[in-house]
Amino acid sequence: MENLSSIDATIPFRQRELLSLLSTGQRMDGRKLDEYRQVEVVHSIYEKPEGSAVAKIGNTQAIAGVKVELGEPFPDTPNDGVLTVNLELLPHASPSFEPGPPDESAIEMSRIIDRGLRESKSISYDKLCVIPGQKVWIVYVDINAMDHDGNIVDTAGLAALAAVSHSTLPETRVEDSKVITLEERKPVPLTQLPVPVTVAKIGEYLLVDPSLYEETLSDVKVTMTTIESGVVASIQKSGSGTLDVDEVMKIYDLCYQKGNELREHVKSSRNGGGKH
Repeated sequence: MENLSSIDATIPFRQRELLSLLSTGQRMDGRKLDEYRQVEVVHSIYEKPEGSAVAKIGNTQAIAGVKVELGEPFPDTPNDGVLTVNLELLPHASPSFEPGPPDESAIEMSRIIDRGLRESKSISYDKLCVIPGQKVWIVYVDINAMDHDGNIVDTAGLAALAAVSHSTLPETRVEDSKVITLEERKPVPLTQLPVPVTVAKIGEYLLVDPSLYEETLSDVKVTMTTIESGVVASIQKSGSGTLDVDEVMKIYDLCYQKGNELREHVKSSRNGGGKH
């Protein structure tokens, strides 16, 4: 372990203070380095969307809603449905969030969640096809960050996953090349539960679920999305810090272990009483 007395004096005081605490295996809020804050997931909170959910990690909160509609497939995947994810950082969630169009941070977070869902092949896109090359179901996932106290990506990813996992779409039939939607509904064909887990590196220490304070002092952050088999669906690094091979493998172990814990929250999420 690094001798704290040898830390370069140019390291800001707040970080030196935090490093001293981390050397004891504790964090400012009393958690261990590999411990999440309290996690809560509630699905079907609204009546109108095809699916909805709220997720809370500590004081960070995000709400997700799902809408489905018929549209045209992409030319290169004519027999597959479409998924699109959008995240908005609402101004009331944090003084650092500005009103107006999504900024780079919101776009990056949307892409992390989108990639995790898409690259995990969590949705059977071929089952969203109604008329090959012409009509497919498009699944829109809209997420709003309501309160920001660190680690929005994991919170928003949990909300999105819970909303999709409890979403439905209409049964259809095709008559004379026209699609007729029926009253009966069926679940969105979700086959995997991809969960993003964020790890922050501060000095030599790796912390899961960084708080807002810890995020401001981190050298680097990594969000890794895994599925139950252990396959990595996506990975995103931010910050100017570096990671060696051993640290990357430790991050994978943390993300897979904690991803399994978070998956259980989605599976056992409480019904909020909306459409389901």
